[in-house]
Amino acid sequence: MTTRTEDALDLLDADHQAVHKLFQAYRALAANDAPEARRKALAEQICMELVIHAKLEEELFYPPVREAIRDDDLMDEAEVEHASAKDLIVQILSMDPHEELYDAKVTVLGEYIDHHVREEREEMFPKARRCGIDLLRLGERLRERKRELQAVPEALREELLVSLMA
Repeated sequence: MTTRTEDALDLLDADHQAVHKLFQAYRALAANDAPEARRKALAEQICMELVIHAKLEEELFYPPVREAIRDDDLMDEAEVEHASAKDLIVQILSMDPHEELYDAKVTVLGEYIDHHVREEREEMFPKARRCGIDLLRLGERLRERKRELQAVPEALREELLVSLMA
């Protein structure tokens, strides 16, 4: 039995699925009036995962895909969606769960991400798969860069978030 090596699209989609589960968990916490500390920790985890994922896409994935598929409208929309998500992430990270609209902002962020993921899966990923990009090699680069970003000690995570938002 052979095992297929995960390519860039597999890795990015695994991130999509993981963050979707985190948003589901957050919705359950919010619906059950879970303690603020638990909601805040999960919201911060979601935000960190999204920031790392966006950084991977923007640095390593979008540039070769943009060049190969030549669909500027699709790629521009993806970048605008990232910017909108980052704006919400900054707002969420600067708030506490007891503040008005905190849960709503996390919910809306989840809805933005669901929309963004759907467009990537249905439009961008099929085009990327057909255009001849070496998705296996790109997957290796994504995996390596993700390890680098995740290896940042806890004390430096906030600094990382700030630098990634710039």
